[in-house]
Amino acid sequence: MVIGEAAEVGDDVLMYQGVVLGGTTLRKEKSHPTIGNNVVIGTGAVALCAITIGGGARIGSGSVVIKSIPPGVTVVGLSGRVVADRHEPLLDLEHGKLPDPVTETLKLIIEEQDKLKQRVSRLEPSREPVLTAGGPEKRERG
Repeated sequence: MVIGEAAEVGDDVLMYQGVVLGGTTLRKEKSHPTIGNNVVIGTGAVALCAITIGGGARIGSGSVVIKSIPPGVTVVGLSGRVVADRHEPLLDLEHGKLPDPVTETLKLIIEEQDKLKQRVSRLEPSREPVLTAGGPEKRERG
């Protein structure tokens, strides 16, 4: 675990193995994160620069947080994205079960692409090979 010299950590904060609270400058200014009370930071997560992690927030394993996050949210990914906010039920940090917003987005795009392919195939006229003296040709039917 690495906690930079200017980092501020609130009460009842749980940090798992390999957490980094790092700075991004050598200048004499606030350059490390401020962590609110009751925050949980998962294994290998990194919080960089003079940001604020709001009280009650949860940061998933391996996440990299480079922007301040409000209280009570759950953040995952590179760079960290909010996947649940304080108005939704709190996500437990069962790290193997945290949502992956990038993968979920890619799945939705692929599903939509498949639907569009099906629509296009219904709109296109059918093409069947027709044998000619020079070999098979494609000719539109209908």
